[in-house]
Amino acid sequence: MIPENIKKILKKQHYRVVGSHEHAAVQVCRWTKKSIRNEGVCYKEKFYGIKSHLCCQMTPAVMWCQNKCMHCWRAIELTLGKKIKGKVDSPEEIIEGCINAQRKLLEGFKILPETAHKTLSKADMKKYSEAQEPQHFAISLSGEPTLYPKIGQLISELKKRGKTSFLVTNGLNPEKIEELAKKDQLPTQLYISLNAPNEKLYRKFHRSSIKDAWKKLNKTLMLLPKIRKKTRTVIRINLVRDLNMSESHIKEYAGLIKKANPMFVEVKGFMSVGFARERLGYEKMPTYAEMAEFAKKLAKETGLKILGSHENSRVFVLGKSKKDLRIKKNSF
Repeated sequence: MIPENIKKILKKQHYRVVGSHEHAAVQVCRWTKKSIRNEGVCYKEKFYGIKSHLCCQMTPAVMWCQNKCMHCWRAIELTLGKKIKGKVDSPEEIIEGCINAQRKLLEGFKILPETAHKTLSKADMKKYSEAQEPQHFAISLSGEPTLYPKIGQLISELKKRGKTSFLVTNGLNPEKIEELAKKDQLPTQLYISLNAPNEKLYRKFHRSSIKDAWKKLNKTLMLLPKIRKKTRTVIRINLVRDLNMSESHIKEYAGLIKKANPMFVEVKGFMSVGFARERLGYEKMPTYAEMAEFAKKLAKETGLKILGSHENSRVFVLGKSKKDLRIKKNSF
């Protein structure tokens, strides 16, 4: 399903395409690697209790999306469209494919007993062993996951296996969100990306192939208050210096956040990595101090509190109460 030239690019970026129909992929997050070496953990562990070494970063729609966002690290110029055509793999095949591919990608961390005395590896073998069976799926790696027609069944299968899931979506499929809620197939935590405070900037930032994209996003935002009892909801804002993080935008962001009434708001700084480096340079990456100032003003405007931050990732989490941050087992 994916052309050979694109598969070569994905492999070079340490992605592994999985499944017989080749529309899903996995990539080991750098924080998973760091955690195995006991060199730190990602903000998901610090904020929500998700163990970094037990996380599987994947997508069921690696090269399909309705948008061509300026800050995206993937090769958006090679997007294969806004719909996965033809047959698709089952959730079981995708999950098993991702777990097996991740195991192979982590093989370099293994310390063999016969060479343990001369290895320079810093890997924690207890964590390495536990990482063979990831307990959390971050459905967010690349592309738009709700374009995979069986996304609900995928989430249900993960839940059946006792695994948590975070679904990150651009919000352009409100009908799919409604369907997930109706069928009790919502993830442990649902993220909606909100990277523009108004329609004009949205068009510039996201370059969507859908004419009524802003309208669809707002429809999704209005769904969030209705599903808060069924899942944890998060608005994620990726900020790019001199593009979408002007102080003049704060009131507009706050208005959209109040309408969505999410449990949490993540304010994250743009990282110039992957193919994003060809569109936005390092000078567009906001500093931690700049992010802190923006988060402080946004919190004041929304009536929320800054509940935590992760300096290396330049991310802040806003909400009403810190006691709600940690995910409780079987909470959803």
